[in-house]
Amino acid sequence: MGSYSVCICFKRKFRLTEAEPPTDVKEAFRRYTEGGTHMTAEQLLRFLVEGQNDVAATISDAERILELVLHRRHHVTKFARTTLTLDDFHHFLFSTDLNGPIGSQVHQDMSAPLSHYFIYTGHNSYLTGNQLNSNCSDVPIVKALKRGVRMVELDLWPGSTKENVHVLHGRTLTTPVELIKCLKSIKEHAFSASPYPVIITLEDHLTPDLQAKVAQMISQTFGDMLFYPKSESLPEFPSPEELKYRVIISTKPPKEYLEAKSSEDKVNNSQKGKDSDEDVSMKVPPDLTVDHESNDKSDSGRSEGSSENDESNDECDRPLEAPAYKHLIAIHAAKPSGGLKASLKVEPNKVSRLSLNEQAFGKAIAYHRRDVVRFTQKNLLRVYPKATRFNSSNYKPLIGWMHGVQLLAFNMQGHGRSLWLMHGMFRANGGCGYVKKPDFLLNVSPHNQVFDPKAKLPVKKTLKVRVYLGDGWNFDFKKTHFDFYSPPDFYTRVGIAGAAADKTMKETKKKQNNWKPVWNEEFTFPLTVPELALLRIEVYEYNMPEKDMFAGQTCLPVWELRQGIRAVPLFNRKGEMYSSVRLLMSFQFV
Repeated sequence: MGSYSVCICFKRKFRLTEAEPPTDVKEAFRRYTEGGTHMTAEQLLRFLVEGQNDVAATISDAERILELVLHRRHHVTKFARTTLTLDDFHHFLFSTDLNGPIGSQVHQDMSAPLSHYFIYTGHNSYLTGNQLNSNCSDVPIVKALKRGVRMVELDLWPGSTKENVHVLHGRTLTTPVELIKCLKSIKEHAFSASPYPVIITLEDHLTPDLQAKVAQMISQTFGDMLFYPKSESLPEFPSPEELKYRVIISTKPPKEYLEAKSSEDKVNNSQKGKDSDEDVSMKVPPDLTVDHESNDKSDSGRSEGSSENDESNDECDRPLEAPAYKHLIAIHAAKPSGGLKASLKVEPNKVSRLSLNEQAFGKAIAYHRRDVVRFTQKNLLRVYPKATRFNSSNYKPLIGWMHGVQLLAFNMQGHGRSLWLMHGMFRANGGCGYVKKPDFLLNVSPHNQVFDPKAKLPVKKTLKVRVYLGDGWNFDFKKTHFDFYSPPDFYTRVGIAGAAADKTMKETKKKQNNWKPVWNEEFTFPLTVPELALLRIEVYEYNMPEKDMFAGQTCLPVWELRQGIRAVPLFNRKGEMYSSVRLLMSFQFV
């Protein structure tokens, strides 16, 4: 990699050497060429089917791979040689586009109701940064849609003139963006990454006349793309397949919003100076409170619950609702009544969406975990970040998925391990934004029992992971990014995020002064719930005595892993893929 300065008058020189193919690669080449020096398309096909477990591979696939590798490495035309050398074979195995760790196609059944899927969900999708004073824009919405996010959230507030509608985080210093700009951007980019439906959840703080204006905006912007329910209450959600290329509106119906608003005004007038984050409709302690859509932003210090008596007392004082706006709502946010357990009750002929903040959800699964699983078999449950996440951080998502929660609303503009896990989950199923729940979350026993997330389970499957080597940092980073005085000392951390019994993290040895480290270490992971396990991979540069430096990461859904030797691309802290950085690894299920 050149010379590194040690002092003013002394330099150390390091040679950048190419790592030779690992022993397993050499052995595979020797075996399938039967000791020869060149691999034909037929021999490559045998390797793909037997060695890589790509049972659907065809001779056409093998010929395409062979042609691409030869063209990239030697600029060989179809009239020149048509076999691979060992180095060509190694190049193929280390190519992320030809030999990636997971598939790129939608392969799950998409004809089940929406409630049977985990759905890629954003929180405050319009914010460019923190929750208090960042700008509001359509740019993060577009980025999220291009990543495959299928549910975006817009907070609607009257503009300064009370005649237009703004999107902003209410009662904060965030700068607004026009609603119509967000709607047009959603229309343009909704299906750039996936054909499956986009759900727009609205937090509505509007008067009836502005609701009518919003209804007109939405109708004119989306036209035939909008999904209109056949009846006001759906007995079952439609499927993603039925809703391809459709846009769905989800919020609390106007009448219920106005009831909640009226209740909030009463509470604020009678309890000035008290914490207004409590939802007074819930006859439970504050930390058990269920926040529904109009109360979704407890982080801005407001409460929009409605007491049980408000409905009868305030009916005559309430302004008329906007009928056109109400008819746009395909997924109704349910109105709570009677406490947390009652809110998780499954209605026989009606489905809805319930929203909880992460703290209330923690209480729900502590006391009613099976009720949560049962509720999410038919209805949609949305969990959003707690009030104090001003920096747009996120909670840990695995506990939500273990309880069947479909809509884990995340701040997509942030970064951190929780968001890396979210990215990893939705790399599954071709990255389409909908991942089918495992059967155990949907099944009901003959005795009417559902899955217990706290049950102790036996090991169902064992995953063996080998980390061979890494490459590409010298292309994506400056020579002195990691160390001014020598090449980096890389090590890899490999582990599992999933069920409590499956969580673990292990690491390789540190390889000193090498931009192309070779580890060749194997790790074994017994899994009790492989259907929800994510393989965590992180690379760091050892930097004693300071904090080790980040050098790449990825999370992969274990149930989607392709067995055999694979090239694994790495991503930066924000989840953006590096151009060159990758690892050569192998995966095997026992």
